[in-house]
Amino acid sequence: MSVQRSAAIAESHRRKAIAIEEKGRRSDLFGVNVFNEKRMLQYLTKDALASVRDAIFSGSKIDRKIADQVAEAMKGWAISMGATHYTHWFQPLTGATAEKHDAFFDLLPDGTALEKFGGGQLVQQEPDASSFPSGGIRNTFEARGYTAWDPTSPAFIYGTTLCIPTIFVSYTGEALDNKAPLLRALHAVDEAATAVAKYFDKNVAKVNATLGWEQEYFLIDKALAHSRPDIIMTGRTLVGNNAAKGQQLDDHYFGVIPSRVLSFMSDLEKECTKLGIPVKTRHNEVAPNQFELAPVFEEANLAVDHNLLLMDVMDKIADKHQFKVLFHEKPFSDINGSGKHNNWSLATDTGVNLLSPGSTPMKNLQFLTFFINTIKAVNTYEELLRSSIASASNDHRLGANEAPPTIFSIFIGKQLSSVLDELEGVSQGKLSPEEKTELKLNVVGKIPEILLDNTDRNRTSPFAFTGNKFEMRGVGAKTNCAKPMTILNTIVAKQLKDFKKEVDVLIDKKNLKKDEAIFNTLREYIKTSKRIRFDGDGYSKEWENEAKKRKLSNNKNTPDALNILTSKESLALFKTMKVMSDVEVGARVEVELEAYILHLQIEGRVLSDLVYSSVIPAAIAYQNKLITNVSGLKEIYGAAHKSFSVGQLTMIEEIGEHLNELKKLTDAMTEARKKANVIKESKKRAVAYCGNVKPYFDKIRLHSDKLEKLIEDQLWPLTKYRELLFIK
Repeated sequence: MSVQRSAAIAESHRRKAIAIEEKGRRSDLFGVNVFNEKRMLQYLTKDALASVRDAIFSGSKIDRKIADQVAEAMKGWAISMGATHYTHWFQPLTGATAEKHDAFFDLLPDGTALEKFGGGQLVQQEPDASSFPSGGIRNTFEARGYTAWDPTSPAFIYGTTLCIPTIFVSYTGEALDNKAPLLRALHAVDEAATAVAKYFDKNVAKVNATLGWEQEYFLIDKALAHSRPDIIMTGRTLVGNNAAKGQQLDDHYFGVIPSRVLSFMSDLEKECTKLGIPVKTRHNEVAPNQFELAPVFEEANLAVDHNLLLMDVMDKIADKHQFKVLFHEKPFSDINGSGKHNNWSLATDTGVNLLSPGSTPMKNLQFLTFFINTIKAVNTYEELLRSSIASASNDHRLGANEAPPTIFSIFIGKQLSSVLDELEGVSQGKLSPEEKTELKLNVVGKIPEILLDNTDRNRTSPFAFTGNKFEMRGVGAKTNCAKPMTILNTIVAKQLKDFKKEVDVLIDKKNLKKDEAIFNTLREYIKTSKRIRFDGDGYSKEWENEAKKRKLSNNKNTPDALNILTSKESLALFKTMKVMSDVEVGARVEVELEAYILHLQIEGRVLSDLVYSSVIPAAIAYQNKLITNVSGLKEIYGAAHKSFSVGQLTMIEEIGEHLNELKKLTDAMTEARKKANVIKESKKRAVAYCGNVKPYFDKIRLHSDKLEKLIEDQLWPLTKYRELLFIK
């Protein structure tokens, strides 16, 4: 056994759970490090508070004088909390967050020291944008980029730094981040959904998209993780034979949480609570060492910020508890990977969830309106929605048994399917009094009791209705939720705008009553979006064939999935909804392709290094040991030694065969990588990596894993699955 592997195992066995002090109620801690409504009431003038509230509610601008007041209040509060620095906290196209810390400290011309932070520093900063991905929007030598305050997401103190959530744009105004397009999409769905909601309640002035994410992750002992170069460099194991016991007994899911993990979770929840992240649920997931954390639902922009902040906090708290958090979608072979289910809905400022049935037929018609329009939106733009969850790491997970397939479909359950089937038979044009009564009492009126009894769950559905929300299950564990949420809210906004136009035409030009116009329009949507509805097994070959007949896309890898983003229809959608310009969309595709290439390039290099520096030397050492053994037997027994060394000779040959194949495949993979690297066009280079480089990974792994089974445990240098996956 290698010194590092042996030392890591011994160190992991010595770990003890850290005692976490739990005092008082969690509600008393909630948001203590956040400049939220409660703090604003304490620190802001009435005018400043009204201006910030108006900016949050309607997106109005905050003038410079008010910004100065808000900045002064933030500074006073932050310093009282022990903060020494401030930063504009933003989301560049790397998928993570970025920050540059500046001290409140400054000097006057006469040398007098003071704490300084004004409206200018709050509202806008100019970080060097030269090293962030831009997809060709700006040249490397053009370093100018701007961060601008997002008042809809409250500032918070993390450590000793006041963090101000911001958007990130280029000198010419194009978005260089994931937040700006998300905010535009949320504004679009607010406008479109509010206009439709007014059919049912004239008092609705605003509709918020809500999001509840479910963060899955693996926890590995830090020493064990650091003994594996592939985990540290790529976030996943590139080689490794399966442990005899994995998840087959289903004994980890919802099982007793290990004491070290529970201590980590308690510490994490405490820190999250202070930061205003409303964490609520924690449990063991299906795979060993896999866990999940989920919060209360929030407004989508804030929920996205909180998820990104959570992942950063998790890394820091894990380090304190001698763990390494793995967010990779498939860190281990042949056990479940990790996702981040996005539970999405729409809520009015009057407190109504638009995807939740009500107590009257009219409220249920409102539910059906938003329910069916969402189905229609996904039906129209299913391929675009698939593109929003594409990445090199998520490609390993999608289509595997524990994750949704790459074909997008919607699960709504048998009962709601029956409701839609009945609505499909609504008469065209004006409805008779008898038909209206039948619809309101026996179809629409029964929806609450249908949903109450509807306990169907379909874990293979990529987009499932689960009672009062839609659950998008294909999102990867390390994905920034802003990407799928931008697409989803954009397509729903477009669909709701189209719906309102059609209904208004029927009311104004066909003289239909409002409910008749709505029923007529919904009837047509039900008919035209039938292809997207599927309640069966998403992994079956029958479904794959059926989906092909229905002309549903089946993009199994990232380069193929990203194609749709730059289609005429997609560009027109983003432009019409004022979410992204053609330049911004093109830049994002370029960034995603480059990220895909680099991830596979790094994995290829690490895999090659592991093969030559760890696997092959161990195989040769054990082969030599066997040869020495056979030679010794021959010396003692002469020709008779063969009867004692059949097993050894067979193993020597097997090791030799795997060594030859391993070297041949690794060298071929390296050559394929070199050929791909000289391709200039990023799309073609990504396709080359996908088709010519990546296929070698599993082939190389197969021979490495066979050697791991053959070679003496003491000689194997890499920490094994059985050691990585079971926290003591």
